[in-house]
Amino acid sequence: MHNVTINNLLPGYFDTLRLRTALEAWEGQGERQAAPALEEKIPAGRLGTPEEFGAMCAFVCSKQASYMTGQNILLDGGIYAGTL
Repeated sequence: MHNVTINNLLPGYFDTLRLRTALEAWEGQGERQAAPALEEKIPAGRLGTPEEFGAMCAFVCSKQASYMTGQNILLDGGIYAGTL
């Protein structure tokens, strides 16, 4: 294989409609109680934004990242405590 680049974006929790819908049913709590409890577990103290994910995706797909290959990029606000 030639000229194939594979990089992975490994997202954490992002403030999307899908997550908000899931939080509404999370452990019988409403979104108003579940979202702050989840955010407390994230070292960044908040959910990621769709714009942040989009910006990283755009960078990984850009000419500026053309020499980067085989990378796993954690975009999770620090919630994953290990290293890759």
